[in-house]
Amino acid sequence: MESILSTEVDEAQRQAVRENAKRVLQESGLAEMLKTLNKNALKGRGSFYEYDSMLLLKWGTSYTRRHMWIEVNGNTIRFRLAPHRQCATTMPICDGEYHTFTSAMWADREFLLNELNKYYARPIAETSSD
Repeated sequence: MESILSTEVDEAQRQAVRENAKRVLQESGLAEMLKTLNKNALKGRGSFYEYDSMLLLKWGTSYTRRHMWIEVNGNTIRFRLAPHRQCATTMPICDGEYHTFTSAMWADREFLLNELNKYYARPIAETSSD
């Protein structure tokens, strides 16, 4: 009986995380920006993979495979980048691997769009499976 209840609680928590991620992506405008990027720049050749609180956009062929990894954590949006030195700028927040946007930052859609364009111009390259 306890395992059934814990499974239901776990599923409810996962659903809450998914709903929050969906809300943040919609409210920030990032969902629409990513769809537009895929439609216009990638000519519809990008693939979206959705996880509970993460979104992965992949494009390219086996030799030119690239991706953008986006996580929603609470009210923040985090873009995973290749490891780098911490950025000197204070917006977005940088920890050397992620650029994090608070709700106040992503509320500025022009700022978010400019940053998205930077990440698209310098995406993470995937290693070959050879």
